[in-house]
Amino acid sequence: MPEQDFRELYERHVGTVADGNFKAALADMVQENIPAVFEGVTVPRGVVNSFRIQDVRAEDDKQIGETVYDTPDGVIGLRSIWELRDGVWKAAALENFPVSGASA
Repeated sequence: MPEQDFRELYERHVGTVADGNFKAALADMVQENIPAVFEGVTVPRGVVNSFRIQDVRAEDDKQIGETVYDTPDGVIGLRSIWELRDGVWKAAALENFPVSGASA
């Protein structure tokens, strides 16, 4: 999948998270990694006031997406690491990253 196509997929995924459509968001993930992928990671779990996609890039054979979500509970920097599985990009891991100027 070309990098531009991955960006469109990632933007759609971030939109499902922001809309609270967790069923669709989970469908984009490597199923056998759930629920371990969420351990120790802060993710939006409800209302998202706004979001900003900060970076989308390829690293080796993976794609990385970084988004900052503004939620009622604070600002969340969330990085997702995507792997190609059976010809389809799936989120395989999540981690938080610090957001400068945020009190999350």
